[in-house]
Amino acid sequence: MSRVGKAPIEIPKGVTITVTNGVVTAKGPKGEVSQVISPDMEISQEDGVLTVNRPSDSKQHKAIHGLTRALVNNMVIGVSEGHKVSQELVGVGYKVSNQGHLLDFTLGFSHRIMFEIPSEIKLTTETVKGKNPTIYMECTDKQLLGQIAAKIRSFRKPEPYKGKGIRFTGEVLRKKAGKSASK
Repeated sequence: MSRVGKAPIEIPKGVTITVTNGVVTAKGPKGEVSQVISPDMEISQEDGVLTVNRPSDSKQHKAIHGLTRALVNNMVIGVSEGHKVSQELVGVGYKVSNQGHLLDFTLGFSHRIMFEIPSEIKLTTETVKGKNPTIYMECTDKQLLGQIAAKIRSFRKPEPYKGKGIRFTGEVLRKKAGKSASK
């Protein structure tokens, strides 16, 4: 049996889970999230604990058992606590600002990059003198948040020699040694 799939999901106070026609919906204090799951997976709820069961040991059912449990668990965490991501811009002259859900980047190109964030994501930017500009994002949907964070990072990935670029806060980069002069 799948180690991830057989783990029970604790449902916190204030969170309700409903399953109808292969769609799982979680409602909580932070919002509401829906996810389409395989109709083969059986989700049962007893005494504030959610379990995901598979009907057989076929290869297909084994493959989606742990996935379904992880998706539902991320939904429960999202509507109760929320998912957070922070990214920092490392480089001389790299700047970011926001007007509502529109991000304005200056990343050393000949042009500025304007990027619109979906309305489900709460967004703030911080620019403190002496520190790197930082983007803070919070959302109930972990998949959407990860996708947007990856898109922002793709504007200027950290390069391996000086480490300049957009990186996740706390991310450790492996730097390469540069050219060495020989005499």
